[in-house]
Amino acid sequence: MDTKQKYKNFFSILFQWIIFGAIIGVIIGSTTALLLQLNDFLGETREKNHSWLVFLLPLGGIVIGYIYTKFGKVYIHNNLHDAAESNNLVIDSVHGNKRMLKRMGPIVYLATFITVLFGGSTGREGAAVQMGGSVAETVNQWFRINILDKKILIMSGISAGFGAAFGTPIAGAFMGVEMAALGRIKFEGIIPCLVASFTGHYITTAAWGVQHEEFVIQIVPELSVVAFAKVIFVSILFGLLSVAYAQLRHGIQNVSEKVFHKNHMKRAFTGGLIIVILTLIVGSQDYNGRGIDMLQQSFHEDVPPYAFLAKLVFTAVTLGSGFFGGEAIPLFFMGATLGNTLHDFMNLPMSFIAALGLIATFSGGANTPIVAFLLALEMFHGKGVEFFFVACFVSYIVSGHHSLWPSQEIHEPKSKLFNIVSGETIEQVEKKKKH
Repeated sequence: MDTKQKYKNFFSILFQWIIFGAIIGVIIGSTTALLLQLNDFLGETREKNHSWLVFLLPLGGIVIGYIYTKFGKVYIHNNLHDAAESNNLVIDSVHGNKRMLKRMGPIVYLATFITVLFGGSTGREGAAVQMGGSVAETVNQWFRINILDKKILIMSGISAGFGAAFGTPIAGAFMGVEMAALGRIKFEGIIPCLVASFTGHYITTAAWGVQHEEFVIQIVPELSVVAFAKVIFVSILFGLLSVAYAQLRHGIQNVSEKVFHKNHMKRAFTGGLIIVILTLIVGSQDYNGRGIDMLQQSFHEDVPPYAFLAKLVFTAVTLGSGFFGGEAIPLFFMGATLGNTLHDFMNLPMSFIAALGLIATFSGGANTPIVAFLLALEMFHGKGVEFFFVACFVSYIVSGHHSLWPSQEIHEPKSKLFNIVSGETIEQVEKKKKH
């Protein structure tokens, strides 16, 4: 192939990636705007006017279970592709092990709306990411994209969903290239991921007028050995918190699937009953839904010292029993409220340690330290950048080979301290530990 033909192929592929990334970004930006606005409306409807709706959560679980059982399972070449695998199916699609389902996006949106309306503890970015993958798969099939580019466009769908959901297009761009594997950033997909994430973000905010929540750091400690020592110590706690959540959430899922023989309707009905009972015990709905009010409160005034633990249990039961939504905002809540509880003990500014907990807990749970660091830069406008960099990687290392998404592949172990074989998934590592 001569030089002229090489350049022609180069610009042809580059042009396609930009166009497809933009198409995915426009669609995901619009669908994410719908997701954010409708989710807020449904959550506020329950919280402010119809708190009794939480008692219908078990029935909502039956409906969700029926939808996923009836419409969420597809066999392709004798291989089950189950929409109930959520972000794990998206990750498997990036690796080429499974195929994204076009119907997955609408299904997860409906399931998320039901979960939020009736008081399940969940976020919403999970639905945006899965819709991103679903739209990318539709584009793949419409334009008959080759195998390599299919994976890259799935990555761009992840980026568009994450960037649009949080108003953080840089972090969103890197979410698509970092989410699928530990120890590797898939830079081959960075161009369409950047285009999709920024397009999705601006469509959501500029075209549809969606405003994202803001969290403000009032005071940042001065750089010192003592301050860094404190940050490292609390980051270890935030990393362990992410492990506790991941283990409980997946433990509940495994036990409920075993007890109810993978009957999704029975699992979700029972999980809904448990959430209703927990809500009555707590005596408020602070831990149902996103819990955004207490999350914001943790930046400027005291919250209950057990808030992080309550949210951990509510979210693990909700998602582990078969409801749907995102896990980032619940992790934000857990980390920020734990930070709020620790601020007096550590003698660190409340808003700073709450922000630190928000970011570090997400970093440990998602195994995406670069994304978490960029998230901190965008959310907090560059304040405390040195501290957040350290916190993200400390939490990432401390959380070990645990994850919100067991389908993540271990391209390289996090450290030589861990006796882990490259090329395995988090799920495979967990099974080996049990044996």
